[in-house]
Amino acid sequence: MTEIDWFKIENKDKDFPFYKKNPYVPKWGWIVLIIATIIGLILSLSSNIIYVILSAIVLIVPILYFLKWDYKVIIDKPSLKDILLAIGLFIGYMVYAVILGYILQYIFGLNGANLIPDNITIMTFVSLAFKLISEELIKFIPFMFLLRLSYKFSAKRKFSTILSIVLVMIFFAFLHAANLQTFLFAIGVQGIGSIFEFIGYIKTKNLVVSYITHLCTDIFIFLSPFLGI
Repeated sequence: MTEIDWFKIENKDKDFPFYKKNPYVPKWGWIVLIIATIIGLILSLSSNIIYVILSAIVLIVPILYFLKWDYKVIIDKPSLKDILLAIGLFIGYMVYAVILGYILQYIFGLNGANLIPDNITIMTFVSLAFKLISEELIKFIPFMFLLRLSYKFSAKRKFSTILSIVLVMIFFAFLHAANLQTFLFAIGVQGIGSIFEFIGYIKTKNLVVSYITHLCTDIFIFLSPFLGI
């Protein structure tokens, strides 16, 4: 792989899995992963924590199977530098979301769906911790699939990565929308906003980093009513 294939921010000691048959996933394997994504998504929407935990399991097991159980390819113990990166990306996202949210709401009259539960308890945050594992994997599997598909036909790693991220961001926005108006809002705030989590993953190849960013974001949002924000 030539130097130009890498983004400047990337950790060049690790590469994305699957897209270059590293390791190889057969066609039936991608079908299994896509089905797992659909089932995991449905389970993650439940308010029952058992289903939410099951969602994370349904998603992670087939991924690990095709990684030959080498979990460190996608998840690893974060260093202090990784944690600081995740927190920095969380802060960056919040600044972005507040500014863009204000513009979309007060200038263009668009509103987002209310994603804050009515009754917040300790179990809400326990469920959230598992739900966000599922959400990160629900983004990861389509990202890897689209990256593999695009790279297969273009052989251009950067182009394939950018295209895959854009498509997954649109998909992620759709998951946070109830109608056309909230979808347009979600495209900007949740969709394009998820680039902060992608940056964390692309830089480190460690889903734990993007997970920490995502977790900090949602915990802050859930606590915002109590903080008077």
